[in-house]
Amino acid sequence: MKLENIKIVMVGTTHPGNIGAAARAMLNMCIANLTLVDPQCPVGQVAYSRASGANLVLDQRETVADLPAAVADCSCVIATSARRRSLAWPELEPQEMAGKILQMDDASRVALVFGREHSGLTNDEMQLCNYMVCIPTNPEFSSLNVASAIQLLCYEIYRQQSIMPVARAPDLDDQPATSAELEGYFEHLQRVLEQSGFLDPQQPGLIMQRLRRLYLRNEMTRNEINILRGMLTAVQKQRD
Repeated sequence: MKLENIKIVMVGTTHPGNIGAAARAMLNMCIANLTLVDPQCPVGQVAYSRASGANLVLDQRETVADLPAAVADCSCVIATSARRRSLAWPELEPQEMAGKILQMDDASRVALVFGREHSGLTNDEMQLCNYMVCIPTNPEFSSLNVASAIQLLCYEIYRQQSIMPVARAPDLDDQPATSAELEGYFEHLQRVLEQSGFLDPQQPGLIMQRLRRLYLRNEMTRNEINILRGMLTAVQKQRD
């Protein structure tokens, strides 16, 4: 995978200095695509000062209202988190994360998602992610500044990319499904399960979370999603 197919997504950032420092860390490692989700601060003089010349990243940044919009075009979404969740999510070490990303073909796009400085990502935001990566730290003091976390993961990708063989050519008939395509499938699946009586429309809760985890960890392709949605449509027609 080409480094230009990787985007760094910062959610709800509250300090412009962290955005600037993140831009600097990214460009150090040849990654320049930054998306800000609902930033809680302006991107002005403080951010540009902390960027120390990485103006390219800030100038071409994308700003969106929510995480689904930020990752809609991505076939792999990886969350960073300092804490485990009550519902275990497929977890990668930083080295595994970099290897998985770089083995993907050049038709794929990847998002590395970093949460709010004080509270991280919500459980609903985690539901959009295929994997979670935790950076090993001192268990007595595990809190990392968001720009430092971005630096560490971008470095691991850059380091491995320099020794990787040339990526395989993309198989146009079997491209990975994007986040938007997966969300469309999950909505379709939930609708059919509710219509069948399998799911309570008022409490889809844990079952849908577990189904999401099942499908996300299997890295579905567009063809597979189309087949599954075709099956759901056939079930709906038969029921009607």
